[in-house]
Amino acid sequence: MESWWSLGEGMGYRGDKLELYRITCPFCLESGNFKGVFHAEKRNPRTGKCLNFETFECGNCKGYVMVLWSASFSLYSFHVLPWPIKLESYPEHWPAEVGRFWLQAKRNLSDHNWDATSVMARSALQIALRKSGAKGNNLKQEIEFLAHKGILPPLMKDWSDQVRELGNDSAHPESGQPATDSRDAEDIVRFLDFLLEYLYTLPNRIEQYRKRDAKKTKS
Repeated sequence: MESWWSLGEGMGYRGDKLELYRITCPFCLESGNFKGVFHAEKRNPRTGKCLNFETFECGNCKGYVMVLWSASFSLYSFHVLPWPIKLESYPEHWPAEVGRFWLQAKRNLSDHNWDATSVMARSALQIALRKSGAKGNNLKQEIEFLAHKGILPPLMKDWSDQVRELGNDSAHPESGQPATDSRDAEDIVRFLDFLLEYLYTLPNRIEQYRKRDAKKTKS
């Protein structure tokens, strides 16, 4: 995003109003239970676009969150401060099973559970790769298959050679197998983030851009 005036353009949630159920209190982690205590607007004099500034009070713990949001072409997006340290959801355009394992990988990473992080990240990777038609006996072979088919860029294949946990199998431990190193756990989650960005988030953004342009053409 090049400017705050781009908020809600090309990607976001369907609709033109902020939906409170999407906001989670960063202190008690309860979602949607908010009362508005402040609202302000800033309008772009050139385009007429409106940025909304909101302050909400949590109905459960009385904590406060500040939300900046804006809508454009039947999409809206927002940023929250402070945000929950614990992730509660994944992008709605991701497959549910991929998002479920990704969430668990992220939470275990935050809790320094390195072995569990690796297992969950590998599970998310394998589902995402196979949903994209990958074939092979292990993750590296499946990544290589998609790169050969042009579904993944060669850079992702080259990067996978540097991620040690892609070559290990924490899901089937053996006696004497060393614990997962913290850096290796972080590396595989970082690789997973970029792979999901490429397979799901980038195509979704392109689709939203096309829909926006189609609406402009009709109007």
